[in-house]
Amino acid sequence: MDFTLILKIATVGLIVAILQQILSKLGRDEYGMLVVLAGIAVILLMLVPVFVSLLETVQSVLPI
Repeated sequence: MDFTLILKIATVGLIVAILQQILSKLGRDEYGMLVVLAGIAVILLMLVPVFVSLLETVQSVLPI
């Protein structure tokens, strides 16, 4: 796995955590939860190419 991908995921997580805390302090817990869900969706979309390459590698090793 590429080290830059790990840094991108950590950056998104940090930004989401800060925004969620700010929104929680302002009494906007609903928006904080939406920010967390959006952060999870962004991270999952970042991981899709990694999973695709993993599946391609498994298919090339194991002829199915």
